[in-house]
Amino acid sequence: MTIDVPYRSIPDMFLQRVAASPDARAFGGPDADNAPVWYTWAQIAERAKAIAAGLTTLGIGKEDRVAILANTRLDWIVADLGIMCSSAATTTVYPTTEPEEACFIVADSGSKVLIAENPAQAAKMSRDAVPALAHIVLIDGAADPAAAFPQLTLADLERRGAEALAANPSLIDDLVAGIGPDDLATLIYTSGTTGRPKGVELLHRGWTWEGVAQSDVGVLLPTDVQFLWLPLSHSFGKTLICGIIHVGVPTYVDGRVDKIVDNLGLVQPTLMCGAPRIFEKVYNKVVTGATANGGLKAKIFAWAVKVGRERVALEQAGKPVPSGLMRKYGIAHKLVFSKLHARLGGNIRYMVSGSAALSVPIAEFFAAAGLPISEGYGLTENCAGAFVNRPGALKIGTVGQPLGDLECRIDADGEILLRGAPIMRGYYNLPAETAAVFTEDGFFRTGDIGELDDDGFLKITDRKKDLVKTSGGKYIAPSHIEGLFKALCTYTSQVLVIGNSRNYCSMLVTLDPEAITGWAAGTPLEGKSYAEIVTSDEAKAMVSGHIDELNAKLNRWETIKKFTILPRDLTIEHGEITPSMKLKRRTVETNFASDIEKMYEGSLVEI
Repeated sequence: MTIDVPYRSIPDMFLQRVAASPDARAFGGPDADNAPVWYTWAQIAERAKAIAAGLTTLGIGKEDRVAILANTRLDWIVADLGIMCSSAATTTVYPTTEPEEACFIVADSGSKVLIAENPAQAAKMSRDAVPALAHIVLIDGAADPAAAFPQLTLADLERRGAEALAANPSLIDDLVAGIGPDDLATLIYTSGTTGRPKGVELLHRGWTWEGVAQSDVGVLLPTDVQFLWLPLSHSFGKTLICGIIHVGVPTYVDGRVDKIVDNLGLVQPTLMCGAPRIFEKVYNKVVTGATANGGLKAKIFAWAVKVGRERVALEQAGKPVPSGLMRKYGIAHKLVFSKLHARLGGNIRYMVSGSAALSVPIAEFFAAAGLPISEGYGLTENCAGAFVNRPGALKIGTVGQPLGDLECRIDADGEILLRGAPIMRGYYNLPAETAAVFTEDGFFRTGDIGELDDDGFLKITDRKKDLVKTSGGKYIAPSHIEGLFKALCTYTSQVLVIGNSRNYCSMLVTLDPEAITGWAAGTPLEGKSYAEIVTSDEAKAMVSGHIDELNAKLNRWETIKKFTILPRDLTIEHGEITPSMKLKRRTVETNFASDIEKMYEGSLVEI
């Protein structure tokens, strides 16, 4: 399917949206009292244009980089639109990034201005590390005249811009007219699972293509209301914004993860996208809450899930669902599943999972509950959206079909290759690394292993670099085993399979603090610390039982012979997971090397 993109750039798309529906709801966010406040497209445009004009007074020009170092919030989106309307390009920096790496990204990108959330984020910048940085703009807090870099507030920048626009009302329109499809829009640094992050150069052509492609397959509808909490520093969040602008979807923005449940009740969205970890946490909470105390409640829950799974199995096989089963499902929904719908706001039409692999059993559970999760697939290097399951055409266990006219080819070794409009221009200032990830005929090497079925649905089997080979010569796909275990043990937070060059597989496990505390309630472990609970004999016995269940589903050479429950969860701060919730395997293996070695000491276990 050919994608017809009627825009030259993101700012062109944005201004066309404003002209088409100036008084419609655009974006919302919490006020000082956490009450929802909505703004129209015209109001968003007024702020974005003022920021754009203000940046020109700071000397920002075409394709100059302006960095944003802030959490997901409405001001992030307005600042991003302002940067691009000034003809500049946005460099994104995760708010959890440590000072050294934040300085590296700002310096490496050549960013001249940094828009920081507050003085604490601004303080990450060092004059020695980022000598080219000319100004810091603060979203919150007062400018410090004694700071190492000249500072002003975002409100100051908007006032300067308003004055510039009063003197030259066509300033922004003229700048936007000069931005073309092949101009740089965004510089996003990869999460960096190994080594220094690389700046991915993404063009206006790719982002506008993404916006149109999402609409063409029904992911976004004009009647939707979206709740957006994803990190906007990540390509997943950015690609959603492009779809939002193209379609005109009212979107509530609040990146505070601890407010997700409250916001679902307030906003009552029809659409929500997230990383698998969020859906895993909902699954864990629902299952443990329904089954923890046994009795009639647990039996009814188990019956409802069984009925739901039977319906899903028939639908996935393309077979009709008998009327008797549909009547049972109606009862199951009323008694059990309706409560989950209510917890998610009551109006969910569509949920999308991306950034990492979604466990098949967890996907089946949500489908059974009448809340199908459409898994998608993409990378920063292709503007995040490459494949997605369409609403009403979900094939569980796959990441769907390609968007638009994106080309996909499976290489001889199983690697997924992509070519098309959303593919990056390259890695910033890294020509050798850029050349290495493209084939001679222009396909991008994703580093993922997959299979295409006859209907064009893609199944990701693993990361090329994450496949491990045991000392017995057998290949293991860790993410497959890890996904199965997460579905079996609802107290799990993170899990890592070890086996490369080993003679058997082992596993590191962390348990979810909230779930395992609830599990310990009413037992001698109640009131104990997290570390005491997870290292107890009782916890080890519980996990051991689930590993026995897991092993029954695996080939002999894949089975887990030993495991260790870690005394703490994996964290971004320790460098063990990325802000987009991807596991950094090498870091985890380094941080817990002694625990891993203990599982192999003096052992001659055969596989």
